[in-house]
Amino acid sequence: MRFITDTWLVFSRAMRLSLRNPVWVILGLIQPILYLTLFGPLLEPVASAPGFPPGDAWKVFVPGLLVQLGMFAAAFAGFGLIAEWRAGVVERMRVTPAGRGALLLGRVLRDVVVVVIQGVILVGAAMWAGLEAPLPSLLIGIVFVALLAAAFGALSYGAALKLKSEDAFAPLLNGLIVPVLLLSGILLPMALAPAWLQTVADFNPLTHVVEGLRAVFRGETGSGDAVLGGVVTIALVLVGLFYGVRVFRRESA
Repeated sequence: MRFITDTWLVFSRAMRLSLRNPVWVILGLIQPILYLTLFGPLLEPVASAPGFPPGDAWKVFVPGLLVQLGMFAAAFAGFGLIAEWRAGVVERMRVTPAGRGALLLGRVLRDVVVVVIQGVILVGAAMWAGLEAPLPSLLIGIVFVALLAAAFGALSYGAALKLKSEDAFAPLLNGLIVPVLLLSGILLPMALAPAWLQTVADFNPLTHVVEGLRAVFRGETGSGDAVLGGVVTIALVLVGLFYGVRVFRRESA
């Protein structure tokens, strides 16, 4: 019970900060909306290319955008923690009775709420642009986004508290996220890639998440791709929370 109360207090504080400065929420949504607006019209001719998954091209593109949103929006959350650490906020929180896990989870829940709101807006814009998918598939897509936000938010906070420097944190993000983005087939399915690149992409967990979510949008909720994507997503959440809590506890020792 104490852990839940502590988590809620940290979440409430983080959410108030976001509401006071909503520009970051808006900026986090601009990139996928731009992809949807500027890249979406190119889908129809590309959809006829050999190897492109059959069916509606929007059901290939929009799930990738949702995964990108969950990954990018939360991965950069660590910059705010570095600023709080430099201002002494993190140190003041450490001397409170709040559990170290609550200090992390409260922030992560704020990121999840923000990303879910962004995801709902993105799905609404995609439906206006031409996406047709059953409501259960759309809801599962939002759940995927929330889980990815939790995973990457926890990893981001852990890395930020470990490095304590934007100069080190920014190159780390760019060095990890860009290859993951390119090898996950977020913008175009990896089925269009050469065989050697598909083999490399199979080692990227996000590839299976993207393919799983695309299967869900096609209505194949019980397919192997969908189940594997869900399992990988949950595994990412567990790894992220384990790492984040571990760093928070060690840095507070």
